This record gives sequence, structure tokens and C-alpha cells, in this order.
Amino acid sequence: MHPPLPAAAKTPGTPRKKAAVAGPRPVSVRRTGPKQSLKPTERSALDTLQAVIVASLEDDKAENVVTLDLAGKAAFCDRMVVATGMADRQITAMAEHLEKKLHEAGIKRVQIEGASGSDWVLIDAGDIIVHLFKLESRTLYGLEKMWGSDLDQAEESVTTV
Repeated sequence: MHPPLPAAAKTPGTPRKKAAVAGPRPVSVRRTGPKQSLKPTERSALDTLQAVIVASLEDDKAENVVTLDLAGKAAFCDRMVVATGMADRQITAMAEHLEKKLHEAGIKRVQIEGASGSDWVLIDAGDIIVHLFKLESRTLYGLEKMWGSDLDQAEESVTTV
């Protein structure tokens, strides 16, 4: 068992929030046995979860499904999936079907916000966040621009100036 992190003990909230505030464990604390890399296993599980999400959205006729890799960019998730639905009913159905498929895949605590007939539904599947938009809202918020590769190029040009 890992020793508790000092920042986590002072932070109110759930264990997940405490872990996010505390940040990553030091390398010496994280590895207690022989040196093993957990990244390939974690990536394959994340890839499998992403495949379930994308397949569910495509089955429900979502348009312009985009996946963004946020590993190292954001503390709240490793990947983000953004998709467009044409009507409120379609977006609500996509969210309900996705929740069912995630439950079947072993994700028991799926949080859904805005599923009661809004232009934007957010689905928190843990390491992957899913945004379902109507076309106008997707254009307005521009999450792909905010988190996509365009942002990386803008940051590089600012730091090299």
C-alpha cells in the first residue's frame, strides 16, 4: 500500500479529487517491486474503451466524431471524444446508449450532464470525456480548437519567440 500524500490529506472531497490535487506519486513511491512499465496495459485498456465509445456513437449515426489525446495536457482525463447530433432526441439517445455500452464494458460510474434536452451533453467515463453537441453549439464552443493540435502549435510558436 502506498503512503498517503500530504496534499491529499488536507484536501476535502472524494478520493479521486484528492488524488487529482495531490498529483502524481514520486517515482520511488510508485514502483515497489521489480521495474515494470504499466503504460502498454493502460494504453490498451484506454484504446479498448475509446473503441467502445466511438463504435456506440457511430452506431447511433453521430457525425464528425473526433478523438483528442489529452495525456499530459489535462489532469481531468486522458482523451476527449467530441461528436455531433442533429436533434435533441438523437443526442439524448446517443448518451443513453453510450451509458449502457460503458456499463457493459465494466465502467460502472458514468456521469451524464445535460441529457434532458440540451444542445450539449457531457459524459464522464473516467479517463475519457465525451461531448455530444448540436452543430451550432459545437461550432460556438470549439473544443477541437481549444484542446487540439492547433493549440500545441500556437504554444510552440509563443515559447520560441
